[in-house]
Parts: sequence; C-alpha cells; structure tokens
Amino acid sequence: MAWIVVGLLAALIMVGLIWLGKMPRKAWELAGAALFIGIAGYAWQGQPSLAGSPKEPVEKLGMFDEDLAKQRDEMGGNFGDARAWLVLADAQSRQGKFATAATALSKGLETFPEDPDLWVALGNALVGHSNGLLTPASQYAYQKAASLSPDHPAPPFFLGLALATSGQLQQARSIWAELLERSPADAEWREDLTGRLARLDALIAQQSGAPAPGMPGSVPPVAEPVQPSENKP
Repeated sequence: MAWIVVGLLAALIMVGLIWLGKMPRKAWELAGAALFIGIAGYAWQGQPSLAGSPKEPVEKLGMFDEDLAKQRDEMGGNFGDARAWLVLADAQSRQGKFATAATALSKGLETFPEDPDLWVALGNALVGHSNGLLTPASQYAYQKAASLSPDHPAPPFFLGLALATSGQLQQARSIWAELLERSPADAEWREDLTGRLARLDALIAQQSGAPAPGMPGSVPPVAEPVQPSENKP
C-alpha cells in the first residue's frame, strides 16, 4: 500500500512540474531520473517503522577539500560555459551548503546534460551532503559521467574515493588500480593516485592482519579510519 502512495505522489509531482511549473521538455528526463533516484534511496535506506526524532538542520562546515577540487579541475579541464556552474557550486560547498551546491549543479545540467564534469561535481556535492557516504544518487552521477566520457579519469577517481570513505575498500582499490593502469605516465594526478593506493593497501592489510604489498612482516601502525569528512584514504 505504501508503495502505491509513493508511486502516485511521484506521478503527481511530475505532472505538477510539467503543467504547473512549465518545465521544458528537455528537462523531463532529468526530473524523472531525480524522482526515481529519490524513490530508490528511500527503498534502500528508508525505515518508516522507526520512531521520529526531528532535529534542527545544521550546515556541514569544514568538509570542502580544496586539493580535491583542484584535482577535479586538472582531470576535467572544463573551461567552457558550464564552468560557471562549477564555480557557483564550489562556493556553496566551501560553506558546507552541499544541498545548495547540488541544486545549482542540477540546474546547470538542465542546460548542459552531456557535461561529465558537472555530473562528477554533482556526485561530489551529494557525497558531501551525506557526510562522505556514497548513496544511490551520487553513484548514479558518477556512472553517468563515466558513460558520457569513458576515458575521463575523474569519474572513477571520485567514485573510488567515495567508496573508500564509505568503508568499501576493496571496491575502491579495484577502481583506482584500473585507473592507474590506464593513466598516462606523465598524468598530473598519477603520483597522488599512487600514494592513495598505497595508503589504501595499508588500511586493507591492517584490517585483514596481513602485510601490505611490498612490506614484509608486520604492518606499521596506520591511523584508524575516522569520519569521511575528516580523513582522506
């Protein structure tokens, strides 16, 4: 019964956006995808049987990483008209307003739906909004970017980062190792990616109790992973 209500509500929202909000036809697909992602997220994490515990909303400060933003720009090199949306979203993210950043990027994608850098930035904003966790919506954004530009290094890099901060270390390692293998020898991001892979191997080895690759004997102490917003893998 609950899913019938959810489906009807989604249909009403879509109709309202089209007829009352005068949404242009080219934005129908994006709006429909957003509704589908929201329903999928509810199906994945929703627990309607739990008692409510409302809290005042708070902005998430101190989570924007300037180095990662620079890394994204170096990988993408987007200096076209879509660049303005990235600058606007980064300004919001620096203040911890990741939901606002995601909204701005969604607006930008209405005009530039085929821009992989905007999709990557949307994935990053959604991960920031969820305190560093990979969600169905952010994963969709990264996969959409990868489908638009299969050779683009940013989608697998940031998907791997989100997987790592979500605790899915083996999956992150697999994605990063494949990216490193196909990266040019002179790629600006190669050294950083190599270092991240080494730290990831150390964390995986520490959790399994086995030595990290190329490190005989016991694994030296490695800091325990903390909240994703505070520690890079």
